[in-house]
Amino acid sequence: MLSNLRKPGVLRQDVLASLVVFLVALPLCVGVAVASGVPAELGLITGIIGGVVVGAMPGSVMQVSGPAAGLTVLVFEAVREFGLGALGVIVLGTGLLQLALGFARFGRWFRAISVSVVHGMLAGIGLILIFGQLYTMAGVKQPRGGLDKIAGVPGLIADVATNRDAMTAFAVGLSTIAVLVLWKKLPAKAQLVPAPLAAVALATTVTAVAGLNVPNVEVKGLSDAIQPPGLSDFSSLGSIALIGTIVVFTLIASAETLFSAAAVDRMHDGPSTHYDKELVAQGVGNTVCGLLGALPMTAVIVRSSANVQAGAKTQLSRILHGAWLLVFVVALPAAIGLIPLAALAGVLVHAGCKLIPAQQFRPLWREHRGELAILAITAVGIVVTSMFEGVMIGILLAVVKSAWTTSKVNTRVTELTDGRIRVRLTGSATFLRLPHILDSLEALPQDRPIELDLSELRHLDHACHTALEGWAARHNGQGTEAVRVRHPEVVTAA
Repeated sequence: MLSNLRKPGVLRQDVLASLVVFLVALPLCVGVAVASGVPAELGLITGIIGGVVVGAMPGSVMQVSGPAAGLTVLVFEAVREFGLGALGVIVLGTGLLQLALGFARFGRWFRAISVSVVHGMLAGIGLILIFGQLYTMAGVKQPRGGLDKIAGVPGLIADVATNRDAMTAFAVGLSTIAVLVLWKKLPAKAQLVPAPLAAVALATTVTAVAGLNVPNVEVKGLSDAIQPPGLSDFSSLGSIALIGTIVVFTLIASAETLFSAAAVDRMHDGPSTHYDKELVAQGVGNTVCGLLGALPMTAVIVRSSANVQAGAKTQLSRILHGAWLLVFVVALPAAIGLIPLAALAGVLVHAGCKLIPAQQFRPLWREHRGELAILAITAVGIVVTSMFEGVMIGILLAVVKSAWTTSKVNTRVTELTDGRIRVRLTGSATFLRLPHILDSLEALPQDRPIELDLSELRHLDHACHTALEGWAARHNGQGTEAVRVRHPEVVTAA
């Protein structure tokens, strides 16, 4: 990095890029923290660590880390179930597990997770985030479950229509979303100011000048917000539910980080991400966040793409963005308290919409409907049950689909000149294809000698092997010549 900084213009470009990323990260860090049900400062602390600590580590050059909208729902549920004190334990456990996986060189294997499961996971998170933040936009307490959030929308609409304060707050949120959507249509010079910052700044200015009665972000200060986990918090590690939460945090944070890395690598022509090192860097960052009781972090595609588009050349840009966040928290903490909650909720509703991969639906429907089904079922599973159960359902479906696709078997029946019938099986004979295989065999004449040729099978599992033996025994019991079986030479009967 130091050698690159000596090149003309590189230092200046990195400093400018870091300011752009800082302006994008500031409202998102605060918004994610508030939506997660924790003090706003904890989101900024995670952003600072993501820049200063993770940004200085090897792995990815352009990728920027911090609190992510994709973990908001999971953090909110964890804090509500286990308490704010246990959040540090969960994030610390996530960091240590990521370190172990990174050192064990598991980083590259996260790329093997089905893309449909990841898209379904993000879509499910996006739906819960959207419907949950609609309540925050109106200043109303949101229901607990995903289905309850959706079912409560008619009541929410009634509240907004009949309550003046709720209508005012909701209008602030809708205006924020409108600015975010329309910002890209403004001239290029105006777009130098990041859309999230512009939307939140405008909402804050309007509410302050007009004296609107809307709830604002509560500010505690860094010293009060930082709450390292105590010894009593670690006692909850005996809970299977908490251990499961740590595993889900690790899975989602790591997958989101490494999928983001793959996307960011396509945006620039610099060094590609080293997945194992990046996983270690994320582990270090989450370990530090856990020790401080802050939010978990992932690499975030919005900040990362802003970093690339702003012309960053080295890691210095992401390190400096964390430094600017630190300066802001120390110098202007009261400014956070002026931000309307409805504006941050609007930012997160917009972020939730972007989590839903709508652009994938049409091509998947045309070419890979099975993958689209996995995506949809994963998303619905997360909304109906929980994050962990929904993701596990998606992974299970992906494995079953892969097994079904790869276990193709062809059955070819040939009548030989001596009256025998030859049945040749080719492909992979697994329990998933047993109904097809047995239907073909049981349709054969019972009074003819049969030759069963398995020599060209690539795989023969134990279930199929046992079923074929059973069919042969039944056929032999009819009094005809015993079935001749030509066994495969290389495949295993697992």
